Amino acid sequence: MSVPWWFWLVVAFVLLAGYVTATSNRLDRLHARLDATRAALDAQLLRRAAVTLEIAASAMLDPATSVLLASAGHEARAATGEDADREVVESRLTVALRAAFADPDEAQTLAAEPTGVALLAELEAATTKVLLARRFSNDAVTATLAIRRHRLVRWLRLAGRVPAPTFFEMDDEPPAYLVAVEPAQNGEAGESGRDVD
Repeated sequence: MSVPWWFWLVVAFVLLAGYVTATSNRLDRLHARLDATRAALDAQLLRRAAVTLEIAASAMLDPATSVLLASAGHEARAATGEDADREVVESRLTVALRAAFADPDEAQTLAAEPTGVALLAELEAATTKVLLARRFSNDAVTATLAIRRHRLVRWLRLAGRVPAPTFFEMDDEPPAYLVAVEPAQNGEAGESGRDVD
């Protein structure tokens, strides 16, 4: 007994409908993940700017370094959105931080006070979290674009009117010297000497 032609047509339709549904659901999940990673990146960038402003206002660094950090921090804090300008502004903050902490003496000066040690630890954590958040965000963009490039997704317009995501490209290399210094004992500061490179 032969199977009628329409049976194969129904099977093909069911398989195609299942694939389209699964792909559409996956695309929705990827867009949700993309939104979450962008929000996390935004939060980490704002945190880094806030810590930078705290360090600039601490009056523990020399005036020129404080002005440099305050200017870059204010500019980064005021920047919002996902445009190329924000990438440039955040890169400027990274460059300012690297310039401020290119010499271990600046970190040592800041670490001479207990408040300074806490600020250095916060800055180190913030710069590391920015680096990781940007990588997670760009990984989400890569995964989303890979699905959106499938022919069937384009032909059936499964992405709807949602614009294609873009990578967030910025200089996020942390400063050379964010030295955590132990509190002074017997009049000497004990350096734990941790470089973040």
